[in-house]
Amino acid sequence: MANKKKKRNIFALLQKLGNIFYGLVFIVLLLVAAIVAFSTFKFPGNYRLFSVQSGSMEPTIKVGSIVLVKPQSNYRKGDIVTVTDPQNRRSPVTHRIFSIEEATAGATFQTKGDANKTPDAEKRLQKDILGKVYFSIPYLGYVSSYSKTRDGLIFLVIIPVTIIVYSEMVTIKNETVKLLKDRKKRKLSGKEKLEVEIGEEEIKVEKWWHKLWKTLFKKKND
Repeated sequence: MANKKKKRNIFALLQKLGNIFYGLVFIVLLLVAAIVAFSTFKFPGNYRLFSVQSGSMEPTIKVGSIVLVKPQSNYRKGDIVTVTDPQNRRSPVTHRIFSIEEATAGATFQTKGDANKTPDAEKRLQKDILGKVYFSIPYLGYVSSYSKTRDGLIFLVIIPVTIIVYSEMVTIKNETVKLLKDRKKRKLSGKEKLEVEIGEEEIKVEKWWHKLWKTLFKKKND
């Protein structure tokens, strides 16, 4: 009796740990999905996420951070902005506006990383500025960058989704079996339950007899 109770307690503990793990996997999956979506598409309000892949803005913004940016109608000196890189448009640069030069054709902006000794050589137009940085979150940029690779897609998206789908399928199956058993118990009388149990035992015996017969028949032919 004590052993059965101990086993039930262990099973309940494992079930709780499994639920906690499932919840963590689900939260991580939602977080990764949100980061990838925000870094790929514009959301209401034109907010977007970008990864910081260098330490040029340290200590203000650490390498591996993600920054939330939003386009502005006007930018000021000292604003931290994310701009397109003429040499690599797939990897925007997040720097601070160092100077602004007004001209009839439009203002030009020169940016500089806080950790850099000199300003950036390229001067950019306002159309090259993707937005002003509102805040940054350390280390999540690594997740965003890794999730866009093949291995990242497998480990951060495909595997967690597979675990969640499989877990839901198992849960649905267990609940269905439980409901069918409960329904069966409610419909059958005591006599009918006994007949079902006897019938199940007869099926087991019949299967065992067929298996034994096949074994003996095979040996005889050999």
